[in-house]
Amino acid sequence: MLVIGLTGGIASGKSTVSRVLRELGAPVIDADLVAKEVVRPGTEAWRELVAAFGQDILSEDGSIDRRKLGDQVFADPAAVKRLNEITHPRILRAIAARLEELRTAGAGTVPAVVIDAPLLIEAGMVDMVDEVWVVVVDQETQVQRLMARDHFGLEQAMNRINAQIPLREKRRYADVIIDNTGSVRETRAQVKRHWGRIVHGGRISD
Repeated sequence: MLVIGLTGGIASGKSTVSRVLRELGAPVIDADLVAKEVVRPGTEAWRELVAAFGQDILSEDGSIDRRKLGDQVFADPAAVKRLNEITHPRILRAIAARLEELRTAGAGTVPAVVIDAPLLIEAGMVDMVDEVWVVVVDQETQVQRLMARDHFGLEQAMNRINAQIPLREKRRYADVIIDNTGSVRETRAQVKRHWGRIVHGGRISD
């Protein structure tokens, strides 16, 4: 079973591509959902985050408020590094376990599984996958979409973009590039073409 690593910059349209892959029948491991699970209240990671960044990052129910945490860390590379040290190893272990479950359950019936991870490269997950798919847009579009989607100011948007590896560098890891600057219909056509290659037994090296 082929393992696809799906990534891209924040607000590049990765979620759209992930949704299309699900519609086509691909099992998808959502790293964002895994990340929320590993920092749920009371976990070791939750305690370490509160110790590192303070009670101000918590919501009223005690869960991590990701926006508050982001506002605190994304302007500070040292804080981003500490955040990643706490969360990435736990996320990797959880994804590896889920991947093994899917391999066992889907053996012989599912051509590929997708790891949907915005920090696929930053978190060192490239070695876990057979192909890297990178969703790209130009930075102006990325900024506009992020500001509209999350109601960020320009500085907030740029802090989050700059906390990730630039899209031009992520392209270097790509086996497949999905250009999401156009319409959803155009993006969907690209995804269907590449998924069709996998379903029919093709590989990048073919």
